[in-house]
Amino acid sequence: MLNISGVNTGVVIDHIEAGTGMEIYSYLGLDKYEKSVALIKNASSTKMGRKDIIKIEGLPDNMNLDLLSILGNNITINIIKDGKIVEKRVPSLPETIKGVFVCKNPRCITSVERGLPHIFKLTNPEKKTYRCIYCEQAYHRHG
Repeated sequence: MLNISGVNTGVVIDHIEAGTGMEIYSYLGLDKYEKSVALIKNASSTKMGRKDIIKIEGLPDNMNLDLLSILGNNITINIIKDGKIVEKRVPSLPETIKGVFVCKNPRCITSVERGLPHIFKLTNPEKKTYRCIYCEQAYHRHG
């Protein structure tokens, strides 16, 4: 069995659906993060069978962890300080998402005006539906 050491101060994203950890890694921009990050794929889980886990050293300042609510149903976020979990939470759906997803509508103003930010508003929390604020195009997550 592979052994990845614990995090003394940082964030552990747990209960990620097996095989989707890399997608979350990308959405959070962890490839640009300057400290250690561990992505564990297909770890054994009594609750889920298999799961992915992401361990992040340090406490990132501007990382939107609520975005994780769109990418998975059972994800939990553990904030670790001095080797102990000080906060455990389930991410909630953000009302607005800016600069993460791209509008796929070729007629959208964002297709013509390249500098315009892609902004999506939550329109249906039950179905996790977001719509472009400019053209109302729905965002659909692949997978």
